[in-house]
Amino acid sequence: MASASEMGARRITNAWLIDHDGATQRGDFILNADGSWAESSGDEDVLETIDGIDRLITRSFQNWHTHLAMILNRGMGEGLPLMEWLESAIFPVESRLTPELIEIGTRAAAAEMIATGTTFACDMYFHTGTIARTLAETGLRAILCGPITDGLTPNFAPGSGDALRHMESLIRGPSPRPERIEYGVGTHSVYVCDEEILLKGSELAKKTGAMLHIHTSETRKEVADCHAEHGMYPIEYLDSIGYFQSADDGGTVCAHCGWVTKKEMRILAGHDVHAVHCPTSNQKLACGGTMSYPAMKDAGVDVRLGTDGSASNNSLDMRAEAKNASLIQKHDHWDARVLNPIATWQLATQGSQDWVTWDLDDIRMKPVGRDGRRLLANVLYSGGRVMDVFVEGEALRRDGTTLTVDERAAGLALDEAVIDYYAGL
Repeated sequence: MASASEMGARRITNAWLIDHDGATQRGDFILNADGSWAESSGDEDVLETIDGIDRLITRSFQNWHTHLAMILNRGMGEGLPLMEWLESAIFPVESRLTPELIEIGTRAAAAEMIATGTTFACDMYFHTGTIARTLAETGLRAILCGPITDGLTPNFAPGSGDALRHMESLIRGPSPRPERIEYGVGTHSVYVCDEEILLKGSELAKKTGAMLHIHTSETRKEVADCHAEHGMYPIEYLDSIGYFQSADDGGTVCAHCGWVTKKEMRILAGHDVHAVHCPTSNQKLACGGTMSYPAMKDAGVDVRLGTDGSASNNSLDMRAEAKNASLIQKHDHWDARVLNPIATWQLATQGSQDWVTWDLDDIRMKPVGRDGRRLLANVLYSGGRVMDVFVEGEALRRDGTTLTVDERAAGLALDEAVIDYYAGL
């Protein structure tokens, strides 16, 4: 049997701990690289012992819909509605993206995620191989769904089919870090992809066992236009053409789902789709509707949480996203009991195998409350300083300093890239 140190284990003493169940515990804990934990007897063979008197240990956040390198576009096109924002501010810029810019943006995004307690992203963006190599260096986990959309993929000629073939080669080829980085297929949306592209993406995912990723029912116009063209709403239409990938074969991610009928919710549940709630982006772009979490759960849909890209959110901070999700669901349904702290926590950390510690000396984490009962609400609604991040026993951040990304250098590179490349746009 492997020793604790061989499992990449760490002992943290005198700490608080909150696992997926939201229950608060106090004591000495062993955190294993495989994601498990145990109470410490004090004599285990560990990599290091950390005094946790000022630390809260929790699972890490999981960001299920991102466009990481869009941090390059943070602050662009402010105040524009979705389609005008895409067509005037985003698509023209993206047509000129280079691998060098993608690497700079991805590294900066990784630094932000680590510093705010997130260890996984389900991403959809261009130059996917570059994203994979960059994230592999940072130690984060990711499913990278490369776009195959003709006309929008900057490094491939429209109509050539090269984007599809490129993604197949990435999926079938080696990952730069197989235990943490995998590839998927990104089909942007029903209003960008025609039926042929949607089916080609679906077929590629099915034959390779990769994940499918698509934006669905984000705006009322998207829904109305789809119904006018096909006589069906987007999720009905996707179902009718056999688009969805089963969970056993790789699964499907449907981002946004803000304008979804109950029939469509049953379709999502029937295919075990991950429906991703992105409340901040939807509100910022004035989409007019956001996912109904209670109805989705009643229908049996697997709901996850995501920030969307930094261009439409301005942040990759899942603490803020979790707070926003909880508040908008309470507000929209006139029910303060919806997405209480434990339910919100489970939504934001579902599937996490990794660990984060928070600084209890941060004033935002006070008061702790009797038996630590206020800690979970403090993390979700007040924020806090991330001290340590551990992925498979590897320390990505220790004592408030990120080890796998030079945050200052990443920020300076981002500034320089934006000034040099975007100044004339």
